[in-house]
Amino acid sequence: MDFSTALKNLQEACTCHICSSLFRDPVTIICGHNFCQECLSVSWKDLRDVFPCPVCKVCSFVRHWNRNSQICNLTDTVRELQRPSRGRRRKVHTVCQRHNKIQTIFCVEDKELICPRCRFTDKHNMHSVSFVKNAAVIHRRMLRSSMEFLEDKVKECKKALTLQHRKTLELRKKFRYKKKEICFEFEQVKLFLQSEHEALLKEIHIEELLGLSTLNECVGTLAEHLSALEDLLKGAQAKHVQTNVAFLASLLREYHKCEKPKCPPFWSFRTKQYGLSLPPQYSGLDRIIKQFRTDMHFDLDAAHPQLVISKDRKSVLYKEARQSVDASPQRFRWPALLGCRSFHSGRCFWEVKVGNKPLWTLGMCQDCFPRQWNDQPSVAEGFWAIGRYSESGYVTCGPKRTTFLPVVQPTRIGIFLDYELGELSFYNMDDRSLLYTFNHSFTSAIWPYFCTGTDPEPLKILVPYPIPRRCHLDQRP
Repeated sequence: MDFSTALKNLQEACTCHICSSLFRDPVTIICGHNFCQECLSVSWKDLRDVFPCPVCKVCSFVRHWNRNSQICNLTDTVRELQRPSRGRRRKVHTVCQRHNKIQTIFCVEDKELICPRCRFTDKHNMHSVSFVKNAAVIHRRMLRSSMEFLEDKVKECKKALTLQHRKTLELRKKFRYKKKEICFEFEQVKLFLQSEHEALLKEIHIEELLGLSTLNECVGTLAEHLSALEDLLKGAQAKHVQTNVAFLASLLREYHKCEKPKCPPFWSFRTKQYGLSLPPQYSGLDRIIKQFRTDMHFDLDAAHPQLVISKDRKSVLYKEARQSVDASPQRFRWPALLGCRSFHSGRCFWEVKVGNKPLWTLGMCQDCFPRQWNDQPSVAEGFWAIGRYSESGYVTCGPKRTTFLPVVQPTRIGIFLDYELGELSFYNMDDRSLLYTFNHSFTSAIWPYFCTGTDPEPLKILVPYPIPRRCHLDQRP
């Protein structure tokens, strides 16, 4: 092995794997690898629990290293050897195979060594040339600049790699925490379900005992009444076979006994409605609101002439006086109007405040929905809606008419459309319960539909938070 190769191997042995330079204050960690103390400190910065080796990734649970004096002395020796090595270069000459002359000239354009005779050949006659010594100085300077650039890039890459390793550990810690968090949340759900299960069973058992106790009392009362009726019947049968004189003598008394006996009231019992009601944090409604909430406002062109719309087009109310508006076949002949956007794909959510309005209808409709009828149809094609038609009566309109009764009277209605899935859902935002879901394969644009009724209380679209929309919309001009 020649001197230059040995020096190169020794230099590699004394090079830090982090900064790619000779060791400065070298230290040794538990796996046996050596690093600059400063480089290792930067690599382990902000780490608390685990300290991995930047080379082999062996982890230590203690921030500890030992100063290596032997490596320090060896590194100093390498530095001393590097200084004179640059002046010990032996002169090496190459011979031109064509002219058998020493190549002492460098062709700048072709970047190759040539001899003096090659200089005047047709190939190199018009090219720029320089002596080998001068060309070597220039190109060494250029190479050194490239080496410095590459060294900087290597250092940056190694620092980035070290940072990525640190981020890997941080990511693992975060996911460990997430797993613990999810496990804790599911344990809380299990405890909640267990307590709800026990509470409901206890409540049902108490109701069962009370019902059976009341029923047993009613059964006893009916049994006593039956016994009394049977005794009266036997007495009447005995009187029926008496002689005429005896029968007529006791007739008044028997009539008094047989007057319509009062039957005790029958027991009627209706069980409570039991069911599981999850708290809001376990409902998917919050995710729907957060991701798909859409800014919605009313369309002026389709509104009935007696509907007054606010300037921000978020509120509408019915008034007896008709407004002066352009006659259009697009206008409804009953107090209804549309939203300003149609939906032909995506998922969207908006919320409407109905308050205590006695009559209202909310939903979606197609362009083919009839608007020239005198009243809103209950059953119609291209129409999907729910509404209130009496103090405690709620109904679905569209493909068919059905009635339903919310547990809590809604004052705010949330509407969620999943166009691709073909679902239109209505939520009671007061108790965050699902009111009704329509399932239909939508094939054309559909519009939000609002019917206010003829009471003076306004219908309001609630202003959403500034969340970007994730559905494809068409807006009326």
